[in-house]
Amino acid sequence: MPEQAAGSHSVWKRHGVRIVRAGELDSNTPQTSGMTRAEAISHARVGSQKLWAGTVVVHPDAKTGPHHHGELETVLYIVKGRARFRWGDHLEFVDEAGPGDFIYVPPYVPHQELNANRDAPVEAVVVRSGQEPVVVNLDIESPEPAPVHPQPDPFHSAPNKG
Repeated sequence: MPEQAAGSHSVWKRHGVRIVRAGELDSNTPQTSGMTRAEAISHARVGSQKLWAGTVVVHPDAKTGPHHHGELETVLYIVKGRARFRWGDHLEFVDEAGPGDFIYVPPYVPHQELNANRDAPVEAVVVRSGQEPVVVNLDIESPEPAPVHPQPDPFHSAPNKG
């Protein structure tokens, strides 16, 4: 047994707990206009098999188009700012989250993320139950007013009609 324990020491050193420092996050991920994502935990970065985690900063007055994330589950933890979420077949449900709040988005739920504040960013931690950045854009009209300074959103934009 002591020989096994000695051998496992080097295995645990290479394949045990991994710490990704704040300055080591990778922003070379799919980006959405009005948002900045950075990857911390993925298969490529730390060898995770089932989870993806990172950060997102939602710029003031930004919003996504209506979408869902397929079979993925998503958890967000709001660090700073005020986030608004709409969900449902017609985005008829709405609620807001602030610092310290967790948000759970189940698989296939149509939703839209918005910064509820026109003057300050929202900063959040995001954890997903899979490695792929699944986004299924939906042709649902948002009940939210258009942003004051609209920006193109190729990652979450609504599909083209016609």
